[in-house]
Amino acid sequence: MYADRVAVKGGRSGRGRGRAAGGRRARAAGAAARGRRVTLKDVAAALGVAPSTVSNAYNRPDQLSAELRERILATAEAMGYQGPDPAARSLRRGVSNAIGVVYPSELSYAFTDPAAALFIEGIALEAEQAGYALMLIGTPPRDEASLAPVRTANVDGVVVHCFADGDPHFDEVLARGLPAVMVDNTGVDGVPHVAIDDEGGAREAAAHLLRRGHRRLGVISMDLALDARRGVAGPERVAAASYAAVRARLAGYRAAAEAAGLDWERDVVVYECPENVPEEGARAAAALLELLPRPAGILAMSDQLAFGALAHAQEAGLAVPDEVAVVGFDDLPSARRTTPPLTTVHQPTVEKGRWAARLLIAQLRGERAEGSVVLPTHLVVRESA
Repeated sequence: MYADRVAVKGGRSGRGRGRAAGGRRARAAGAAARGRRVTLKDVAAALGVAPSTVSNAYNRPDQLSAELRERILATAEAMGYQGPDPAARSLRRGVSNAIGVVYPSELSYAFTDPAAALFIEGIALEAEQAGYALMLIGTPPRDEASLAPVRTANVDGVVVHCFADGDPHFDEVLARGLPAVMVDNTGVDGVPHVAIDDEGGAREAAAHLLRRGHRRLGVISMDLALDARRGVAGPERVAAASYAAVRARLAGYRAAAEAAGLDWERDVVVYECPENVPEEGARAAAALLELLPRPAGILAMSDQLAFGALAHAQEAGLAVPDEVAVVGFDDLPSARRTTPPLTTVHQPTVEKGRWAARLLIAQLRGERAEGSVVLPTHLVVRESA
């Protein structure tokens, strides 16, 4: 400290002379390093310090004075050194500062499905605030090649979203032993779980149609099992649905129907769709509305499927809701802009993602995160039903 303040001949301080020498060394090292990547050792040589000192400037700044760290970082920047390799650093530390989101669809589903995008937005908001990156891991069912990313993804913990019972990807995630949070899955002992009140929301949707006097109902369902099919699903397949959210919504529809005196198997027709896209919803509505007697009310398990049903009704010249009423599930922002605006069950999709991330980050910080969170749903009545 004292030597730094002593003046030398020519009026130049020891600090100034050190900066000049450091600059010369930096230029020399930079010249020597041209044509190859600048390394931590190059920076250390330019400054005349040990490589461990340069490493501390990035990894353990508390070990250095602010002045020395600033000088190291400035020299490194001048030489074009980008800092220690983050992948190597994460391997040494055993952490990646990344959260994985594992879901049973192609990777693109996170960007093309509006509800999935909102859910991931919620996770991202919490992850970013806590300093974590996000890794999306798509695992299409029946695709054994997609097991590899589940086994090797360099993440500290995972959010596991909406897997069917018996899906091998689900078992692979649990086998890694990483901190995890389940979302819209069948619960696993000891693993925090986030869900919405699927059954309550579905029951409210069906009860609304029944109060309107509709005694014959059609359900447009998302896929019921890993072997996703297209067409009317029989009682045995409906009873054996292997997705927790789908089971809960079917239970809600059934509870409302039976409470109103309907026979579930006679008065309600369930049509299974292999994909959650409007085109499948339109195809399902076309098939349901050809039945005799024709369903007067359609319960779609997602807004995406409901959008397709509305489009088909319009194309077929059927007045909505006078000739056929349609109720969705999700309350996407676009639901209020359909023709007519869609009656649908609201679920707090972004908040669901935020809760999943909070519970996972709590585990990563060594905090206690147990039990389950069930978020409320409610019916939003618009003009389609």
